[in-house]
Amino acid sequence: MDSMPLKKSSNLVLILDFGSQYTHLITRRIRNLSVLSLCVSGTSSLQSIVDLNPRVVILSGGPSSVHTPGGPSFPDGFLEYVRENGVFVLGICYGLHLIVQRLGGEVRVGDAQEYGKMEIVAEGDSGLFGKGGRQMVWMSHGDEAARLPQGFKVVARSQQGVVAAIENSEKRFYGLQYHPEVTHSPQGMETLKNFLFNVCGVTADWKMQDVVEEEIKVINETVGPEDHVICALSGGVDSTVAATLIHKAIGDRLHCVFVDNGLLRYQERERVMSTFESDLHLPVTCVDASDEFLSKLKGVVDPEVKRKIIGKEFISVFDEFSKGLEQKLGKKPQFLVQGTLYPDVIESCPPPGSGRTHSHTIKSHHNVGGLPQNMKLKLIEPLKLLFKDEVRRLGRILNVPDSFLKRHPFPGPGLAVRVLGDITEGNALEVLRQVDEIFIQSIKDAGLYDIIWQAFAVFLPIRSVGVQGDQRTHSHVVALRAVTSEDGMTADWYYFDHKFLDDVSRKICNSVRGVNRVVQDITSKPPSTIEWE
Repeated sequence: MDSMPLKKSSNLVLILDFGSQYTHLITRRIRNLSVLSLCVSGTSSLQSIVDLNPRVVILSGGPSSVHTPGGPSFPDGFLEYVRENGVFVLGICYGLHLIVQRLGGEVRVGDAQEYGKMEIVAEGDSGLFGKGGRQMVWMSHGDEAARLPQGFKVVARSQQGVVAAIENSEKRFYGLQYHPEVTHSPQGMETLKNFLFNVCGVTADWKMQDVVEEEIKVINETVGPEDHVICALSGGVDSTVAATLIHKAIGDRLHCVFVDNGLLRYQERERVMSTFESDLHLPVTCVDASDEFLSKLKGVVDPEVKRKIIGKEFISVFDEFSKGLEQKLGKKPQFLVQGTLYPDVIESCPPPGSGRTHSHTIKSHHNVGGLPQNMKLKLIEPLKLLFKDEVRRLGRILNVPDSFLKRHPFPGPGLAVRVLGDITEGNALEVLRQVDEIFIQSIKDAGLYDIIWQAFAVFLPIRSVGVQGDQRTHSHVVALRAVTSEDGMTADWYYFDHKFLDDVSRKICNSVRGVNRVVQDITSKPPSTIEWE
């Protein structure tokens, strides 16, 4: 089901994505202002834009130049549409260049390219800045606006004299040469507020309760009154909230499946099933398919191949469960529910129309890019346009226990992407389970679990020389990873106290046979991803 869990609104802010690494942040920042925002491909058709009926359109930044042959642009007829329908348009970086070029101005390669923090001076009496003044912003551009289209005026310049902001209030076109959505532009949110509320007259009327109501409506319109639905429960926040939402919509026609794929954490199966039964009261069947998964993964080292094998095997399990359910009910289930989130869709480089046409694939998620083409069950992904923190807010509305909602994210492929290399070699999975349990329990004991976005251990495909019990050892190396984040799209590594790290390292080396070296991953995202594979 290609659902959109966002209630239609006369205040919709539509972002046309031209490939900027920050585009998702624009969506998030606007939603944080209680305004409905949706991101679609910059190459979406005019009709698809018209159907969404936006009040505001934001043209994102991107890696292209307006001088690049075949570079992305809004569709033919877009300028006429926004003019005739009173739509406000804001161009950011590349988006500003598009406005200037397409409305008759001139964009050229800048004499002074600007990257990173830069001071700008905003002039008074402008819709974007109000009283004006100086502020620090985050620049990232090589081209610059050399000549503005008729009717436009410059309302801010950089310290080097480059055009930093433009506007034409009569035609409702505005442009920013910098990125107001990033934290490196401290007053960026104020500028977005000025633009949305003071210039465009947008109302802050979007609430998470709207998502619940709209999605239940969409589910009931999609799933027939006699249809049954299977839900893939992983034990994580996403799939649990998705299952709770579907259960609220269709009741006992939902059949949840928890698959033990042999790639779970320490005692994960027992803990998760207990939570489902005692706290969430969801009907769940546990299927032990660990032998099937591990046998298919034997000898596989490429992480993308791992993800696709796991995605295919999950579907096979659900197909078999569906057959058994059909025999029991006398009716074949038609749908499969998954807790896919917006970051999953973004990172798996979805097809045109979903917002990332001009960016690169980072990795395939087992429940997005890893799914086979010939699926027998139709997908329902009620959370696919939501970020993690939004899913947690949704879960609270649905009365999912807060203790469960605060669980750290766990990847669908499980420990397969935390054991680098062949997961079936030696006792890698068991070693990793023990190390991970010590690390996570130590974090909980220190009162840090709710502060950290995600923490886990990684089994490295190397051995190191050590000394244990006065004997030379040649044992495994493990890495510890802990990050802070808002939504998983960007992250910074967590700064542990040295004593904490010392205690954890000692516990691991003294308790887990076969490990003699512990290292910490201190890389942010970007340049790294949160998971190692």
